[in-house]
Amino acid sequence: MDANRVKQILSSSADIDVTYNGTSVWIDQLNEDGKTATVHLRGPLEERTQVDISELNEEV
Repeated sequence: MDANRVKQILSSSADIDVTYNGTSVWIDQLNEDGKTATVHLRGPLEERTQVDISELNEEV
């Protein structure tokens, strides 16, 4: 995924399914470097982690 698509997803009101290593995640923010994002798993756990946006996939 690229930075522009991450920004579009963040500004969208739609529920867009994004995965990281096959696991469904929410994108919390695009980090200042434009190459990483802060995400957390969908579900009850709120643990956040920074990932390379090239490893995020939009499920269609």
